[in-house]
Amino acid sequence: MTNDLLRRARRLWTGLAEAPAAFPPRGAATVLVSPDSGLCPAGWVGLITLDGAVLATAPDERRAALVRAALHPDPGAAADPQRLRAALPIRCLLGTATLAYLAPDALTAPAPRLPRFPPGVPTLRARRLPADHPALRQPAAPDAAPRTYRLPLDRATPQQPAVQGPTATGAPTTPRVRRLPPGHPALRQLADRVPSEERDEAGLDEITSPVFAVTEGSTVLAACGYRAWPFATAQFSVLTTPAHRGRGLAGTVAAAAARHALAAGLLPQWRARPAASRRVAQRIGFRELGTQISLEVP
Repeated sequence: MTNDLLRRARRLWTGLAEAPAAFPPRGAATVLVSPDSGLCPAGWVGLITLDGAVLATAPDERRAALVRAALHPDPGAAADPQRLRAALPIRCLLGTATLAYLAPDALTAPAPRLPRFPPGVPTLRARRLPADHPALRQPAAPDAAPRTYRLPLDRATPQQPAVQGPTATGAPTTPRVRRLPPGHPALRQLADRVPSEERDEAGLDEITSPVFAVTEGSTVLAACGYRAWPFATAQFSVLTTPAHRGRGLAGTVAAAAARHALAAGLLPQWRARPAASRRVAQRIGFRELGTQISLEVP
């Protein structure tokens, strides 16, 4: 299945190059002149590495010659910003973004997680003990009052009513996922609760598919959808509010979006720079096949 993923990924990026193109053998680089390339912003140099083979575009022959001189002796530099800066006069660099893809038979439902506990709330863990374990015979302290901890999705406090999420016994449950239309006001509110860099990285405003979200009341805690790209590709966008990260919510909504994309016959693509985002993709079955870097070369 990896060969089919690689074939479809190569088809995508050779098509976006907007010039007659093909990936070279592994360990080599091909550099094309393409002023209209979709591998990078207009006027920039685009570098795509898939399975060790490099496809690059430049806006003119002068800059293409510079890139060839840098990459032909060292094709691996196309995925290494430090080596690129040493070999080329770079004004600005975007990347490195990892390119990951999902095969139809590789989707894995993420395991639900327990939330993080606020200060003062003990972490409860279930253990299996034999019937004659000494701890079961120890009497409770005379003044010890029983306390019940019910664990809502966002925090856990004594005697607080439970909402969707872990049960009173501490067993995690899978949050319920809602489907929202792209551009829903609650998605804009989610984007407003994160730093601008994360908001731009996620690109929720570019989603064209239904958006799959975990909510608490009218508040979206995590959301994922995709933008329809050429060549039957689904470019994923995912975002979780900072206060609810580390609980598997991103994986839950991403898996729902992935099922939707695969049912439509699309190739799910996860393009990410943050390590946390890459881990989410890997947990639900995405396979990293390459990288993307864009360069502004004067």
